[in-house]
Amino acid sequence: MKGIAKRWVMNTFGVILLILLVLLIAFSLVVRSLYYNGIRQTLSGRSGELTGVFSYGGTFMETARQYVEAFPDKEMMELVVIDSDGKAEINSTGFTPEREQYMPDYEEALVNEEHRADWCGRLSSGEKVMALTRVVTDGGDEPVGAIRYIVSLEAADRKIFVAISFVCLAGILIMFFIFISSTYFLRSIVRPVREIGDTAKKIARGDFNARIDKFYDDEIGDLCDTINYMAGELGTADKMKNEFISSVSHELRTPLTAIKGWAETMQMDGFNDKRTLEKGMGIIIKETERLGGIVEEVLDFSRIQQDRMVLIMDKVDILAELDESIYMQKERAAKENKHIIYEAPEMLPPVIGDRNRLRQVFINIIDNALKYSKSDGVVNITVENIADKIIITISDNGCGISAADLPKVKQKFYKANQTVRGSGIGLAVADEIVNLHHGELDIDSVEGMGTTVSVTLPVIPENAAETEGQEKF
Repeated sequence: MKGIAKRWVMNTFGVILLILLVLLIAFSLVVRSLYYNGIRQTLSGRSGELTGVFSYGGTFMETARQYVEAFPDKEMMELVVIDSDGKAEINSTGFTPEREQYMPDYEEALVNEEHRADWCGRLSSGEKVMALTRVVTDGGDEPVGAIRYIVSLEAADRKIFVAISFVCLAGILIMFFIFISSTYFLRSIVRPVREIGDTAKKIARGDFNARIDKFYDDEIGDLCDTINYMAGELGTADKMKNEFISSVSHELRTPLTAIKGWAETMQMDGFNDKRTLEKGMGIIIKETERLGGIVEEVLDFSRIQQDRMVLIMDKVDILAELDESIYMQKERAAKENKHIIYEAPEMLPPVIGDRNRLRQVFINIIDNALKYSKSDGVVNITVENIADKIIITISDNGCGISAADLPKVKQKFYKANQTVRGSGIGLAVADEIVNLHHGELDIDSVEGMGTTVSVTLPVIPENAAETEGQEKF
């Protein structure tokens, strides 16, 4: 027995046992008190008769003898007549009383104001008894003798023992039923917990298909559902990670292959075509920039994951950064026969942000819009200032995103369309950058019709303090 079962036995079962023991002791004391007080009251009632018995004159011994002979409850109790010298003279059993018998109740009755006292103990024969002595006086305070009533307690003790034994048996039965029911209850907890532990170990070893059978519809069942959900999410994340590695590897291989091919071409003996040389160098520079962009994107993602993304905060003219981002994509759009439509507003209030990171966000979104648009596609860009917020909306009429994929497109490694180049972390990085600017990046899309991405950024309040040069992590 170990773990939860051991703790339960040490805590719950032990406490229950202690409570039952306390109740048993209290019950024993109450039962004993009830029996003994009943006997004591009976003896006290009998001793009250002596007032009338010795009020009609005559010597004490003669009257005491007559009282003993006429006593009706000789079978229940024993009477002993004690003379004025404290010696037992008459016994209701017919035998000569033992004069050396220890009588503490008699000694106490002599000094007691009520001239009466009782005592529980054992006689010289070893029998356990209750004795009550009533001292008879001569009308004043001078004792002339005493009557001692003695009742055996063995029968009462047997009844007390039977009652306590019955209660003990009931307690044992209660503990037995508690143990049986608790054992079943503990198994209903321990078994799922052990299975959860075994399944968690499988998941830790990379088996994301491992699942736990749900035994009960309670907190344990909820935990099983949570573990199963976690395994599913980890499996999905692992799959996306592998796809990300594959995608990044492909993205890195393509420019590297182009760079290597043109470098080998230009290194060939007899190569002196200036036009081809310029073309090759242009491709190498372009692919190197593409390669650097992929590496930088991965580094940005790593910084975000480790909470090491640093923003150099300053007042930013958002229109200037958006204009530059659009200008950087126009040549590409023209080559791919795609159109960017943008009408800049006259003036917008500044925002607090990192100009390079904001430009990175715009470039990423415009790049995605062009990437997922077909030839002759249109990318519309609008800017609005609404309620102290600047909203940049970039929409396209490309392939769109399915309703199932839409909630996941901002997750790391997730790619809704595996046929298009990309690492699957660009939107995750962009979303994190916007969040660090206290803004929002929202995506709305209809499959087959196009996608709309909105970037909302707060403007600088008119009474805000200068915040240039601040760094934000």
